[in-house]
Amino acid sequence: ENPLLFVIDLLVVMTALTVHEFSHALMSFLLGDKTAKDQGRLSLNPLAHLDGLGFLMFLLVGFGWGKPVPYNPYLLRLPRLGPVLVGLAGPAANLLTAGLAGGARLVLDKYSILPPENYLMQFLLLMVLLNTIFMVFNLIPIPPLDGSKVLLAVLHAPRYATWRFFLETRGPILLLALIIIDRFTGIAIFSGLFQGALHLISRLLG
Repeated sequence: ENPLLFVIDLLVVMTALTVHEFSHALMSFLLGDKTAKDQGRLSLNPLAHLDGLGFLMFLLVGFGWGKPVPYNPYLLRLPRLGPVLVGLAGPAANLLTAGLAGGARLVLDKYSILPPENYLMQFLLLMVLLNTIFMVFNLIPIPPLDGSKVLLAVLHAPRYATWRFFLETRGPILLLALIIIDRFTGIAIFSGLFQGALHLISRLLG
């Protein structure tokens, strides 16, 4: 109904995805692995990180994905901790982006520089909301989400090999099943997490 708001939605999704994936690539590069850099992923160009189908799904159903950032864990300077740092870099970048956007919006609102209905103010609000959701969702410890890197690092001992194998091979199917259940049954598995995080963010932003 409002083409300009649709463009703002596109910009917010592209920015959040780009920041997230670029941060994975940057962390792996800083830890000594040039795989992502050699494949053109150490870039803030959205085209380097957007997955066509994943982006379309974002626009149509509110759930999607970017191109996974490739890295070689055997080339990282910290073999055990490295994958965890690479995984957490994306959510951390989304948190930072949400904080910067929220801070900018607070300043503009406090000094009445722009009214709440201004398109820039709406852009900043959407940046806060979407980056917060990105962060929370990706911290869920189910492969291929970033939080799984932490869980798999904890389960590194040989006695957890069966659990690791299950998570690594069945994790994506489990995640998809949970998304479908959350979407169509009203159980609010993920929705509750998002609402809780957004409520906390709204309180922090006054």
